[in-house]
Amino acid sequence: MASVTLRNICKSYDGAAITRNIDLDIEDGEFVVFVGPSGCGKSTLLRLIAGLEDISAGDLLIDGQRVNELPPMDRSVGMVFQSYALYPHLSVAENMAFGLKLAKVGKAEIRRKVEAVSRILQLDQLLERKPKDLSGGQRQRVAIGRTMVREPKVFLFDEPLSNLDAFLRVQMRIEISRLHQRLKSTMIYVTHDQVEAMTMADKIVVLNAGEIAQVGAPLELYHYPQNRFVAGFIGSPQMNFLPVRALGADADGVEIELPGACRMRVPVDGSAVQVGEALTLGVRPEHFVAAEQADFAFTGEIGVAERLGDHNLIHLSLEGVAELITLRGDGNARVAAGQRYAAGLMANKCHLFRADGQACARHYREPAIHG
Repeated sequence: MASVTLRNICKSYDGAAITRNIDLDIEDGEFVVFVGPSGCGKSTLLRLIAGLEDISAGDLLIDGQRVNELPPMDRSVGMVFQSYALYPHLSVAENMAFGLKLAKVGKAEIRRKVEAVSRILQLDQLLERKPKDLSGGQRQRVAIGRTMVREPKVFLFDEPLSNLDAFLRVQMRIEISRLHQRLKSTMIYVTHDQVEAMTMADKIVVLNAGEIAQVGAPLELYHYPQNRFVAGFIGSPQMNFLPVRALGADADGVEIELPGACRMRVPVDGSAVQVGEALTLGVRPEHFVAAEQADFAFTGEIGVAERLGDHNLIHLSLEGVAELITLRGDGNARVAAGQRYAAGLMANKCHLFRADGQACARHYREPAIHG
């Protein structure tokens, strides 16, 4: 196990910046997920840590040692790629042992390591099979096992589940999480899927256009996004955004005008907000409530109703709001397009964002993440 430290890490190709001034501390044994949209620099950052790309500027330390100039084989990292990259003519055992053979490890030691890792990954009954005889999940476990036998200090995963179907992705998320609990190794995992990030990570690093947008525990990012980008990226379905205007503001809250000329006071730090300023109100689909319980109630027309069994996703048209807003409702409710639907907002569940996208800090602390 090892810590990983990035200080002002930059990467450029032909003068075009891919990552800029990345500062990050990854603790020994942490499971850290890099997440963000395509092209945000997350895979490039992982490859910089692995030594597969040269660092343009900054310092990379693994276990306190600067490793900028070290080749990948000397960094004590192991990488699991999106593609399984298994040799089709070799058995599971031979694929797992391949790197150790290249390193001229003794046959007895290779056998011991392959058998030990295969038991952990539940591959011990499959060692003689060829990749063509395995499921997608089993092939991915072999690829992980090939890395594990080398006993790296840091595991690097580059979107390892993207080639699997939805069912297998869920299964492999669980398996990789259990593997981390068992090994207690430092793991850095890249994905564009925020559900993977939320369910697997000790700490999430949200990247946007080559820069860190926010770092924190999953529930910290969910409840307290520092900017509109993170608020919209974390959470599924994503947060709703409504245009509002500040009618009054102080350090304890902001009074806003909502569509329909209604007012509501949101408990956020409004010390920098000016009266008349255009703001964006953010509300997650699951945070809408029944109209009679709300600080602000409204009625709209259902544009689309998605009935998913345990819940409904209701896409509602509101007067004065250009886009449909999405609400999560009771799965037993009878809803259909064209119906009128009443719901409401609780002020302490709302977020406010300024024109530059930065969030006004919320005062309300969610009980689930106290401490």
